[in-house]
Amino acid sequence: MSGFVAHFVTFADYNAWANARLYEAVAELPSEAITANRPAAFFDSILGTLNHVLVADRIWMDRFEHLPPAGLALNAIVHDKLSELRAAREAEDARIRRFVGELDSADLERTVAYKNSKGEAFADPLHRLLAHLFNHQTHHRGQAHALIKDAGIAPPPLDYVYYMREVG
Repeated sequence: MSGFVAHFVTFADYNAWANARLYEAVAELPSEAITANRPAAFFDSILGTLNHVLVADRIWMDRFEHLPPAGLALNAIVHDKLSELRAAREAEDARIRRFVGELDSADLERTVAYKNSKGEAFADPLHRLLAHLFNHQTHHRGQAHALIKDAGIAPPPLDYVYYMREVG
């Protein structure tokens, strides 16, 4: 496995670890805190933010796997119950890990052609889009992290260095 592929495999593993920790923290909140409209939230609530990340991952993974677009809006609430959303998140993280684990160096260089949510056409190397996928998750996990604190509990550390220390 090349260093570049190994890098993405590590990030897929880290991503699943961070999502699991985040969802554990959210599960400690009462349901009304999870769905409460929070002015600082880009997607209205903790639940809306977590749904957005799942939707965005599904959109990107469908593009990577050459599947037809599901037609989901970026603010779609695909699961309004945390237990269902958590199960879907775990399944999507497994999908990402499986996909990345099957890549080789040549795959990372292939071009992915797609249309964004506005219908604009783009074509980019897979390695750049994978970097975006993981960066996008980190961005919105940070938002959810702040919203959890706003809801009244101390969110867990999600930094990559904590992951490295935990897994060795």
